[in-house]
Amino acid sequence: MMSYSFCMLTAAAALLVPCHALNCPGLPELSDNTTLGGLLRLLEPILGPTWPFRREKLPEPQVPMGLQGLPISRNTEFSDVLVNFRQRLSRLEGALTLNGKITKAGEKILASNGKKVTFSSALESCEQTGGTLATPMNKEENKAILRIVEQYNTNAYLGIKESETSGQFEYMNGTPLNYTNWYQYEPNGKGTEKCVEMYTNGNWNDRKCNLYRLTICEF
Repeated sequence: MMSYSFCMLTAAAALLVPCHALNCPGLPELSDNTTLGGLLRLLEPILGPTWPFRREKLPEPQVPMGLQGLPISRNTEFSDVLVNFRQRLSRLEGALTLNGKITKAGEKILASNGKKVTFSSALESCEQTGGTLATPMNKEENKAILRIVEQYNTNAYLGIKESETSGQFEYMNGTPLNYTNWYQYEPNGKGTEKCVEMYTNGNWNDRKCNLYRLTICEF
């Protein structure tokens, strides 16, 4: 059985062809090689734009406010978020490569591979994964490092070194310490102990750099 749409199309075509033969006004030209699609377009002024299917037109996609006409590279807020995400992902990837204990303190990710090595080897291991030796700059970060120290139950090197002035300690980039947690009467190496370790109670002690201590990195 022929569909209703096909019958309507046949009837309309039958009316359109003789009308063109009589040069009816208001109708477009009908060529000898008009296709079905072309015939439908010719019938559109009579039958409407959705005939014969009667389907609603799909709505146009909406562009989010603030992004109209702007390429991603020019949208500052989006670019900043993307850069921050990439940085955080990079730090996390570095921490995961150590395949050990991982914790978080503020914006820092702290991780250990569980290995005990000299200070220079520990620093090198951290830098190879995109980080540096764990460096507590406040009480919260000190507690986070301590959690890893407690899990391994052994002392760990910190990213702190003695400056050129005997008895004065600084961060690896040469800036003075803004937070300390020295054990009682420490540091007392007086130039002979140039590195710093964390005890299993969270306190610090100056120590020689060639001893084997736990590696903890920050990212």
